[in-house]
Amino acid sequence: MALTQVESGMRLGLGTGSTAKHFVELLGERVAQGFDCLCVPTSEVTAAQARSLDIPLTDLDTIDRLDITIDGADELDLALNLIKGGGGALLREKIVAAASDQMIVIADASKLVETLGRYPLPIEVNPFGLGATRRSIEAVLVAQGAEGGLKLRLAATGESFVTDGGHLILDAFFGRISQPEALSRALLDIPGVVQHGLFLNMCKKAYVATADGVRTILTER
Repeated sequence: MALTQVESGMRLGLGTGSTAKHFVELLGERVAQGFDCLCVPTSEVTAAQARSLDIPLTDLDTIDRLDITIDGADELDLALNLIKGGGGALLREKIVAAASDQMIVIADASKLVETLGRYPLPIEVNPFGLGATRRSIEAVLVAQGAEGGLKLRLAATGESFVTDGGHLILDAFFGRISQPEALSRALLDIPGVVQHGLFLNMCKKAYVATADGVRTILTER
C-alpha cells in the first residue's frame, strides 16, 4: 500500500528496520524498471541495501526537503504517535522525518497500542558523562511513573551498542507513557541526551497489516 503513495520524481526518506527493508526491496524492483526517485537513507544499513539495488541516494546537505518518508515503528497509537529506535537509528530517522512533507508508517497489528510504553523507549545519549546522564534520566523516569528500569543497550558482541552517529542507547521501560509530550521535553532538557524515540505529531498516515487486510489510519495534521 505504501508504495502506491510514491510517484515518479519524488524525493524519499528510506526507513530502517525489518518492515522498511521490505519496502526498500520493492522500491528497488521499481527502480530497475525505470522508476525515477532520489532517496535519503536513515541508516548505514539502509544505505548499503539501497546501493545494492541501484536506488539513487542523496543527503540532506544536498537537498532541503523530502516528499515522503516511509518507515516502520516499534509502537504506534491511534493518534499516530510512535516509539521508534529499536534498530538504533532513531536520530537519523527523526531528522529525515522532520525534513519530509509527509511521514507514512508501515507496521503489523501487533505494533498498534492504546497507549505508548509497552515497548521500551530508546534514548540516544552521548558517551561522555554517561553516568551523570543516566542518573538524570532515571530521575525523569521516577517522576513519570515508569514501571521498569533503564538499561544500556548491548550489541551482539556483548559490548555497548554504538549508533551510526557514535552515540549509545539507553532503553527505558515505562509500561505506559501517560504524558508523552511532557516526557519528551524532560528528556531533551538533559544535556547528555541527544534524542529519544518518541515521534510525536510527525506521522500523517499508517498502513497496519491485520488478519483481515490492511487498515489505514489517518490524522488531520
